[in-house]
Amino acid sequence: METAVKIKNLTIVLGGRFKALKNVSIDLPAGKMVGVIGPSGAGKTTLIRGIVGRLHINSGTIAVFNQPAGSPQLRQQMSYMTQELSVYPDLTVTENLRYFAIMTRQPRKQIKATVLKVLEAVDMTDKASNLVSSLSGGEKQRVSLAIALIGSPKLLVLDEPTVGLDPVLRENLWELFAHLADQGHSLIITSHSMDEAERCDDLVLIRNGRIIAHSSPLELRQRTGTQTVEQSFLKLVGAKI
Repeated sequence: METAVKIKNLTIVLGGRFKALKNVSIDLPAGKMVGVIGPSGAGKTTLIRGIVGRLHINSGTIAVFNQPAGSPQLRQQMSYMTQELSVYPDLTVTENLRYFAIMTRQPRKQIKATVLKVLEAVDMTDKASNLVSSLSGGEKQRVSLAIALIGSPKLLVLDEPTVGLDPVLRENLWELFAHLADQGHSLIITSHSMDEAERCDDLVLIRNGRIIAHSSPLELRQRTGTQTVEQSFLKLVGAKI
């Protein structure tokens, strides 16, 4: 199986003293929905910020499609949706998308079609002319996701993309993620929601800066003799279930 991200002996120290990640080694497959699952403060965001080249690596290596993380060659191959909304409130939805399409050097003749495509993907076509400042929190989240979809990147790194969304929209977005994976895109999705973990092809369970499990949801449940990923996680950390 092709590898999208290869991490070896990775340690990241934040603030000069806190080890957010501790000697992590893991290979993440390409063309799959990879869920990075764990409680708040487990190291999920630190891990993906390392993958997208946003953090200093104290020791170890990260390679994305065989290129060092943060390499200029990767800029057109991957996108990153942060927990903080990556939108300009004083612009309309379409103006935001056009701006980011230009910034990511999409062919100018294709920008209109690109914008229409991502608007449809996140079900925001009817809000295209609205100022972002007038949108709900969930709608702003969808605009941020639309920005991440511009250019059909080979790898999408999404940090808590469904947090705060209603159940129907969450369901629609997970269907979109599965569709993107079926088309050959690689997705790395963080979440603290164990029920969302069940939707992923490949799971990374993380706690206190260490990887405690890496497998498919089915393999994890079988190995731990449990019925759900949440029960598996609790059993792995020694909690009563």
